[in-house]
Amino acid sequence: MEIWVIVLAAVSSFLVGGLWYSPLLFGKAWNEENGGVPQTGHPAKVFGVSFLFSLLAAFCFSVLVGPNPGLYPALHMGLMVGLGFVAASFGINYQFAQRSFKLWLIDGGYHTAQFLLFGLVYGLCG
Repeated sequence: MEIWVIVLAAVSSFLVGGLWYSPLLFGKAWNEENGGVPQTGHPAKVFGVSFLFSLLAAFCFSVLVGPNPGLYPALHMGLMVGLGFVAASFGINYQFAQRSFKLWLIDGGYHTAQFLLFGLVYGLCG
């Protein structure tokens, strides 16, 4: 996979994450489910480290799907990774941490959308 495609996938998922966790979509509910206390931290550090993790996830997914995966196989792999690996793993952790099902839907839903988006980008541009 070419590096520009990996960067495009990381940027697109990062932008979707910004919308997903904004007050327009799930930001208020996410904050309430986390105890209602706004997270603190320097925004540049939070966003910078988050983008690096998005880039790492996009790179690893590109290795998993390989070059020129085709749209349907890439979307299918995105669904399997996002829902079956990431969201399911969150579900296990959230059960032990006594976190709500609603919070799992928000976070697991984002990562499912993230990997579906990776699949879309790689299926169309790979």
